[in-house]
Amino acid sequence: MKKHLFPLFLLLLGVDAHAQQDFFAITGKDTQSITFNDFRTIDAANGISGEKIFTADSSVKVFSQTRKGIVAEDRSSYDNSQSITMAALAYDSSNNNLVYMPMFSSNVYILNPQTKEIRLVENNVAKISSCDIKSHITRMTTGYNGNIYAVNNAGTQFLEISKKAGQYTVNDLGIIKDDPSNGRNSFTAMETGFGGDMIADTDNNFYVFAASGNVFKIATKDLNAKFIGKITGIPDNYSVNGSAVNAQGKVIIASAKGGALYEVDLTTLQAKQLPGEQGLHIYDLASKYFANDKSSALNTLASNLDIYPTRVDEHYINVHVNKNIKGIIKLNIFDMAGQNVMTQNLSVKDGSSDEKVYLKGLVTGAYIVNIADESGKAIFNKKILITK
Repeated sequence: MKKHLFPLFLLLLGVDAHAQQDFFAITGKDTQSITFNDFRTIDAANGISGEKIFTADSSVKVFSQTRKGIVAEDRSSYDNSQSITMAALAYDSSNNNLVYMPMFSSNVYILNPQTKEIRLVENNVAKISSCDIKSHITRMTTGYNGNIYAVNNAGTQFLEISKKAGQYTVNDLGIIKDDPSNGRNSFTAMETGFGGDMIADTDNNFYVFAASGNVFKIATKDLNAKFIGKITGIPDNYSVNGSAVNAQGKVIIASAKGGALYEVDLTTLQAKQLPGEQGLHIYDLASKYFANDKSSALNTLASNLDIYPTRVDEHYINVHVNKNIKGIIKLNIFDMAGQNVMTQNLSVKDGSSDEKVYLKGLVTGAYIVNIADESGKAIFNKKILITK
């Protein structure tokens, strides 16, 4: 059980003065077992909880994607939007929605924090049994490609939740296996690898922070989980149940046992206690940020580029390039499902210039414009909205 115990798109909304509105938590009551209380915002810089978005007592309307209408849920079951066993949460900033799954249920729920509307995505892909601890969904995050990912305790199901044409689809990507070098620190063993939460990096790899404090890196290309170390600087009995990346690229961890929040350096796995909350029971954390995101810290080239307008009601955008960038740059445009819908090479000569790029065949909607240098390294990203 949990108490035993990361696309290109989401970072582009930027870091602002209200960063706490991009950080969310599942919180619970002070009990020996998980009892869901609410979803709320978290000020990740100061470790302070904020607005309650949705509670166990909220009045709800649930729209079923399968049945195409409002449904009445059995509140006494685990298969409901306010189930007491909540332990998996992700933030989809492309739609500003919270995506979650009850721990003992295969149901996927999409909550609009503003309207409080909930969409139910029923699926037969997730194989979950309330009495089988290995099958419980306890880790969830948004990948760098914009899709949502969830993993059960034993890693036997790695779920991908994607959206296309307004419909959500759940796919099982396979079984995550232990790297041979893990030894006693097994990803698939209860004491060392179960529970916790996960984050994503900008290469669409995932890091699982197990309840034990062990950290595993999951390479999506081969679904291999490699033990990279154990968090230091937290109490011996600290149960790591929530993890999410803050605006500075550090990982914030939280506990279902009500301990303090900690900031963890992913490189050293050294933790530093945050001020603020001490007794908040947190079952999961979610944010729009990613590990190893070098776009803001390393890419000084980004200050030499810009795209305008970002709200496009004509058939083109302008790419502004100043004198510090020369050679060939590649412009890619992605839709919000992660599909590359347009690619164009731009030749940059000496001096500042504005290149007009015509958006051929792109329909109304949100897109991400990505620019890479001659080596293929991404140096600029920006979200645009086509309204034509």
